[in-house]
Amino acid sequence: MDNSTVSGKVVKLLVDNPSDFGFHAAYLAYLKTWDENPDEGTRAELNKILLALVENKGDYSVFYDELNQFRKIVPNSYSNRDMFKAQKKSAWRKSEAKRERISRHKK
Repeated sequence: MDNSTVSGKVVKLLVDNPSDFGFHAAYLAYLKTWDENPDEGTRAELNKILLALVENKGDYSVFYDELNQFRKIVPNSYSNRDMFKAQKKSAWRKSEAKRERISRHKK
């Protein structure tokens, strides 16, 4: 039994190093993936992937390639967001005055 299991249950590794930006970002990705996957087999694989990175047996590209098979990546969709339309202040004032004029006459 290795140090990442306690009584048959896989535990989350606590090996963060906030002073190393690359490792800290990788660790945050590991934590998010860990929380998204409740399966013990998947969590054991995640621990193995992170331990390989900690022990310098792989680099970050290998880590993320292996981690991505377990991540739930949501496609970036802008259809649910409000879009902003840029315009000059004078154009905005003109359109606001028109909108107010129309709303006054609809009453």
